[in-house]
Amino acid sequence: MNTNLKIVLAAAALLPCLAQAATVDGLRGQWAHIRYETAAPAQLPAMEKLKATADGAVAAEPKEAGLLIWDGIITSTLAGLKGGLGALSLAKEARDRLQQAEQLQPGALDGSALTSLGALYYQVPGWPIGFGNKDKARASLQAALKLDPAGIDANYFYADFLLSQGDAAGARTAAQRALAAPVRPGREVADNGRRAEIRTLLGKIGNRAGG
Repeated sequence: MNTNLKIVLAAAALLPCLAQAATVDGLRGQWAHIRYETAAPAQLPAMEKLKATADGAVAAEPKEAGLLIWDGIITSTLAGLKGGLGALSLAKEARDRLQQAEQLQPGALDGSALTSLGALYYQVPGWPIGFGNKDKARASLQAALKLDPAGIDANYFYADFLLSQGDAAGARTAAQRALAAPVRPGREVADNGRRAEIRTLLGKIGNRAGG
């Protein structure tokens, strides 16, 4: 057999193994590093590479809800980094991944799919531009909170949603619950970054409420 052909075949055989090596813990750890520890100009290319890794993991294990969830979270984060109408296709892809995960395993990862879907529904423009829907956002976030009432992410996004709807008092309560959320072992980078976002949100709430 031609040597070059052997190399190509060996590389092709290795691809599924590399995809399977991407675990939920690995994806969320890399996401947190890019999101909270990487300089802003480098975040977009780094998140694009991470999305490719997550896509490969899902291709290898298409019925693994945790991988679908993290592919959705990474894809939605990438949409936010890109911004503008050009990010809408990424947001739709993220929504589809999260919905697939929820259909396969409702409530997986403490309702992370519901939390992320809720965030998408209130952050994405509504019809006719996008699929944003405030009623769906509220329902998804409240469902996530039933599964993880003290969770930092569910409470943070619910607080942000309530503030966007003009409910400063409700937003303050949810943000304070988020700030008091228990530490998640092994997720210190994500927790520290999220707490910084919560404090920023509380500042906005105070300005909106007049102190």
